[in-house]
Amino acid sequence: MNRPETAWTEPLHIFETRLHADPARVVLRPFHLGWQAKNAPGGRAVQLVEDIAALTEERADAEYERVLRDFKERHWQTENIFAERFAEVAANLDLDPARFSEARKRLIGSYFCHEYTFAAAALMNPSIVPAPDQSGMQDGSVRFIMSLRAVGEGHISSIAFREGIAEEDGTFSLWPQAAFATSVELDDEEQIDAEDCNVFVHRQPDSSLSNTVIFPITEQQRGGLEDLRLVRFDHGGGDYEWVGTYTAYSGSSIRSELLRTRDFRAFELEPIRGRAGRNKGMALFPEKIGEQFCMVGRQDGKNLFLLKSDDLAVWDDEGVMLMGPKYPWEFIQIGNCGSPIPTEHGWLLFTHGVGAMRKYALGCALLDLKDPSKVLARTVEPVLTAENADRSGYVPNVVYTCGALKVGERLLIPYGISDSTVGFATCEITALLGLMA
Repeated sequence: MNRPETAWTEPLHIFETRLHADPARVVLRPFHLGWQAKNAPGGRAVQLVEDIAALTEERADAEYERVLRDFKERHWQTENIFAERFAEVAANLDLDPARFSEARKRLIGSYFCHEYTFAAAALMNPSIVPAPDQSGMQDGSVRFIMSLRAVGEGHISSIAFREGIAEEDGTFSLWPQAAFATSVELDDEEQIDAEDCNVFVHRQPDSSLSNTVIFPITEQQRGGLEDLRLVRFDHGGGDYEWVGTYTAYSGSSIRSELLRTRDFRAFELEPIRGRAGRNKGMALFPEKIGEQFCMVGRQDGKNLFLLKSDDLAVWDDEGVMLMGPKYPWEFIQIGNCGSPIPTEHGWLLFTHGVGAMRKYALGCALLDLKDPSKVLARTVEPVLTAENADRSGYVPNVVYTCGALKVGERLLIPYGISDSTVGFATCEITALLGLMA
């Protein structure tokens, strides 16, 4: 059980627990020869298969045994993945599977796979929501799911997850991760060929969520899936859907997209259509307000706006100005830090501000429950800034979160530290309100 060890900037209490980048966390992924230089000779995939086919049975068996010695214990169901990859290659290259022994098929599949260190560079910008399954929980305890932005080879961002239990007294525990990490699978390989398509994926049935990674799939996503902001959305009558907004980066352009799930086993990745989708940092309210979906977003790169829509996937509203920079620590810009949290006092909206020397800090605002365009109060000073050792990292002087979890009358706040690691804090809601004016 993690307990707060130090008081940092009151009223937040900081845990010593840190989640770090880990180059030992690898996942088995398809390897595409098309990723190589544009002037490479054509037909490389076909030639590679023919080279493997030309090996004697003895040599092919020996090479396959070598692959298994190197990689079998590092991945989940390694041989099955090799077999599935061969089937994909055979279909793409119009190969006759009857030409090859089972071992040779898997050997061919291994040449079209590679290890990817999905969190070798950084682990950051978490969000947190109640898990769909709360069975067996004691009163006041909440089983949670936390999403993380994992940055690996090539600075590509993917979505990773951790699970745990949060208590009313502010303590929490994280479930352990297994040795194996697995990637989600496409329901239909042809989904990625359509423009602005919805993509459906599912995680491996025998793999836990804490060991599951969602990688970029479409052309718009190929540069990374960034800063997922998860929220449990209440459709009414006990009908909940978990919805996340994230930035799909192509390498040259951005677009906001939705991740949708009801069980964290099957996921839908859906582009946000409309003018508002061209921006990043959108966060969905956890329920409709006045029969409309609502979001908070930064439409002009500096200020926060309230957006409304009749359709969860279409946001053509330019929005109304909600708040702009007011205090020195946020003079450059402000943005949201996750979905608003309902309390009896109003909607709690965590914000980030950027001040001198591009230093990021966390603040908080209180919005009216019935009319969230009304800002009732906001923190005059930051509630959390990068201090001491936490100032150093991939991007220095940054603290950032994509969401907090309400547990009773307290908040559990995971947050990114200098775009490198993840820390945790807790505070009482009333104490946070006491900092507002």
